[in-house]
Amino acid sequence: MGRSGSMGQLFTQAINLGMVVTPALMIWKALMCTTGSELPVVVVLSGSMEPGFKRGDILFLHASKDPIHAGEIIVFNVDGEDISIVHRVVKVHERKDTAKLDVLTKRR
Repeated sequence: MGRSGSMGQLFTQAINLGMVVTPALMIWKALMCTTGSELPVVVVLSGSMEPGFKRGDILFLHASKDPIHAGEIIVFNVDGEDISIVHRVVKVHERKDTAKLDVLTKRR
């Protein structure tokens, strides 16, 4: 009987975990759909955004098709890095030949 009791406890724990994880995933997916962003929530990891945002602040993001302007906050990834970077835009330069943007961000 000891073995079936532990299997029952394991099953109960798995159900409880599922009841916590499933709503969290549903909320995350809803935020992704609402904001149009694959990463709707980020946490500021460094002091580079101070005084506006402090380390540990949570930012809710939304994707925008509007042009990027100086003063806005952007989130981007660097090739080979797993962590997204959050910085404030200082200057935007559009390349005439390719229509691509170069974005200078504030860094501490």
